[in-house]
Amino acid sequence: MAAELPEMPGPGDDQRPSRRSARVADVRRYGQPPGLKDRRNEEHWAGRLYMRDLSPYFAWLAMRLGFSPNQLTYMMMACGVAAGVVVSLPVSGTGALWTALGGAVLIQVYLLLDCVDGEVARYLRQTSVAGVFLDRIGHYLSEVSLLIGLGFAAQGGWSNGGYAELGLVAALGAALIKAETDNVVVARAKSGLPADPSGGDRALRPRSTGIALARQAASMLRFHRIIGAVELSLLILAAAALDVVLGTSTPAAIRVLTVAVAVVAVVQTLLHLVSILASRRLK
Repeated sequence: MAAELPEMPGPGDDQRPSRRSARVADVRRYGQPPGLKDRRNEEHWAGRLYMRDLSPYFAWLAMRLGFSPNQLTYMMMACGVAAGVVVSLPVSGTGALWTALGGAVLIQVYLLLDCVDGEVARYLRQTSVAGVFLDRIGHYLSEVSLLIGLGFAAQGGWSNGGYAELGLVAALGAALIKAETDNVVVARAKSGLPADPSGGDRALRPRSTGIALARQAASMLRFHRIIGAVELSLLILAAAALDVVLGTSTPAAIRVLTVAVAVVAVVQTLLHLVSILASRRLK
């Protein structure tokens, strides 16, 4: 992904073909450094499961067509925002199922481009701070857009109401969770400390045994993942399909999902804040 600034091959390893003569195998070699799929806190499960196997083909095509890494990141942003807009379209019944399917497909393209922009950047040695910034903004926009779109889908149209407001609450929570994580780096930088605390994973663990156990239990249950763009898009599709099967006059399953993501977003925002304050990340 463009957000990464991994260690690049040394000056002696400069035999890579040009962007227009590169092969898919070359993209895998230079665009996917060893250990890429094993990064616990960075690589999405869908990336490890299938997307990193597909992305080199599209990275190869993007290089052949002359796209820059940042252009691919802008396309990623557009797909994420478009997914939220499509999901929010004021339709019902089978129409809502099609919009949910469209949103899920757009999120898969978003995830694909999130892999491709980084692979192209690494291959062309064009990783940059601007790329990191754009990538982070892209994730903010995509998750927020999808959650807002879910709220309007539950409301049944582009109008104010309780479900639309719950979607906004969930979107705010998702943005705050990312801001909490990013502001650890900001706080450390403003204090003259390195971005990553010493101690590795140990520094991420809360100092309180009780909080550490609660954090571990929450992590095992994976409830927080339902506000992630990939997981949420699939849940929206499943809920829309259930509404079609049930034949209800209102999007009942979509509404239950909206309430659930709002609750999880609020709880996770608070838990994540407590976890950071109780850890060694700010020391």
